[in-house]
Amino acid sequence: MATKHDQILEYIESLPVGERISVRSIAKSLSVSEGTAYRAIKEAETSGLVSTIQRVGTIRIERKMKSHFERLTFGEVAKIIEGDVLGGKNGLEKSLAKFIIGAMTEDAMARYIAPGSLMIVGNREEVQALALEKGAAVLITGGFETTKEIVELADEVGMPILSTSYDTFTVATMINRAMSDQLIKKDIMLVGDIFTNLEQTSYLLTTDTVNSYRQLSDKTGHTRFPVVNKSLRVLGIITAKDVIGKQDAQPLEKVMTKDPNKVKKHMSVASVAHMMIWDGLEMMPVVEDDLSLLGIISRQDVMKAMQIAQRQPQVANTISDEISGQIVLLEDRMTEELRFGFKVSPQMVSTVGTISFGVLSEIISNVAQRTLYLNQHRNVVIEQVNLHYFRLIQIESELEIRPRILDLGRRSAKLDIEVYLENAIVAKGIVVCQVMEKT
Repeated sequence: MATKHDQILEYIESLPVGERISVRSIAKSLSVSEGTAYRAIKEAETSGLVSTIQRVGTIRIERKMKSHFERLTFGEVAKIIEGDVLGGKNGLEKSLAKFIIGAMTEDAMARYIAPGSLMIVGNREEVQALALEKGAAVLITGGFETTKEIVELADEVGMPILSTSYDTFTVATMINRAMSDQLIKKDIMLVGDIFTNLEQTSYLLTTDTVNSYRQLSDKTGHTRFPVVNKSLRVLGIITAKDVIGKQDAQPLEKVMTKDPNKVKKHMSVASVAHMMIWDGLEMMPVVEDDLSLLGIISRQDVMKAMQIAQRQPQVANTISDEISGQIVLLEDRMTEELRFGFKVSPQMVSTVGTISFGVLSEIISNVAQRTLYLNQHRNVVIEQVNLHYFRLIQIESELEIRPRILDLGRRSAKLDIEVYLENAIVAKGIVVCQVMEKT
């Protein structure tokens, strides 16, 4: 029989998207305590079922599942370009290696065609046949059809032939963007990439005793373990602090920390780092949707993964990368204080020709991160940015950004970031961030 917690989650999932919910309404509708309702709503928020919006409340949202594909298939391409499959359906699951635009003579383009590539071409049947014979797929632009012979050839070689109403330039742009997005998504490290699986995880049962904890701690050298029931559902965490002064025969369910923070495999390592730093957690259980134990993730694993990710070469640029790439360190100064420069390019402005508020916020955030790394060799996670925009910053403006560390603790830091244009302050940001341990 489902627990009250599971019943609440099922009830929330059954609600229409946009429906407002509250602890009180859930408790009243399902005849449960407000504490139980609150914990279930927090779990639903972690799972992406609901979202809490300031001054609006908690509402049911559409669950957004992460699309973390390792390859871009021709079937995916067909969806991206809103195309029709004319033939070669058996090849839709094959991977796209590169694409070629058929704007040359047949002899000139033959050397560029390789198996797994995609030939983008108009109604040139001889080029379509050449591409298929060389093991490439074909995308016909402009809404043109093809001949029965070409379709039969596509079926024979097992490579798809697609058709779209878009022009060649548009579909090339769409596919290039999809390939860049794929690389960016592959770069985002998930809990599932680094966690310790169940076979290598030490855990205890709620029926075990304090003595069982001490024996396992002596055996493994660890001091923190998940506590589960017979169905492997995570019910608590037991640490050395929990058993101080406790009798050996005392059951763990009486002394453990109940309802601990838990993570799922699809969550990003960055979001877990945020939770661990903020709450001072050393270890978190990794669970399925039904809260059954899959393994654990440690603070040390998370920090190491974050450090590795930041040192890896960038394979595709995000909007954040485009902005940060234009922030330069100014070295030719008499003072030892850090100074950064930024020139407002046409891509960084709003519709009225002044710097976008979002771009300015990203500059402030990036300078804060770089300042702490250069000064303290510490990486940070931005927690809050309080930004004040005093004067309009126009296109082609050459800005100077002057950071100053106001407060630096073991887990958090506060910085004052001032933006100057021609020695006059035009914007100012106060940045609060969480500080990672040194490695």
